Amino acid sequence: MDRNEAMQTMILVLCTFPDGSQARQIATAMIERQLAACVNLLPGVESIYRWEGQVERAAEILGIFKTSSHLYPALAEALAAAHPYAVPEIVALEPAAVAASYLAWVMPERGREEENLSE
Repeated sequence: MDRNEAMQTMILVLCTFPDGSQARQIATAMIERQLAACVNLLPGVESIYRWEGQVERAAEILGIFKTSSHLYPALAEALAAAHPYAVPEIVALEPAAVAASYLAWVMPERGREEENLSE
């Protein structure tokens, strides 16, 4: 895959947040920095996980970030730096298929790669 093909691969990045306020603040910052074209915030997620030897439960907000695979390293770094969790969930998935009209909208909206990666 050459550089142009890599820039054209849309991915979804999942990231959970402890509350709506922090989720909105971080999602807005990622959009403003043009590291993602769109973020869906889904309230009402219940997470059950093991942390420091204990089974924990938490109400969380799930963020679904739409971006390009080329911008993933910069987005993941920015999410980790802004996130309140010591170990934030930052998971990238490549969709099996995307409607052409949606892909045409998402990819131009994700920002200029060279400027974003140099920040």
